[in-house]
Amino acid sequence: MQFYRIQRKRAEVPIVPMIDILFVLLVFIIVSTTFKKKRHTLRIDFPTVKEVPSEQMSDTRSVIAVDALGNIILDGVPVPEGLLEAYLTAFQNQNPGRKLELEADRRLPLERLLQVWDALTKAGIAINEVPARIKVAQD
Repeated sequence: MQFYRIQRKRAEVPIVPMIDILFVLLVFIIVSTTFKKKRHTLRIDFPTVKEVPSEQMSDTRSVIAVDALGNIILDGVPVPEGLLEAYLTAFQNQNPGRKLELEADRRLPLERLLQVWDALTKAGIAINEVPARIKVAQD
């Protein structure tokens, strides 16, 4: 005697629609991604200068001293904030041909140092004629 058996369908996972969906997602990710351009970086090491004995006598220079807080002293005279350019111009008029030297504290912010150099340039003094000494604080 033969009994009627119910034929069961085999359980299948539809792979082709999944591949289609994954392909659409892959295309979307590729199109919406922004690729970064390689940037060149510049590593800056500030030089430290040590005293070198010399046989040659150097000329005396007037000093522009800048402390860690940004206070400026030009040849022993305190300079108010924002008046460095005027003081430098007056100094050059009173002392023609006198050379300057910049002494800065190591903890001085770079922005303040650039402001001093900008004032030197505006006063008509070439930066390459003003040697800079960075003082390391003695703690």
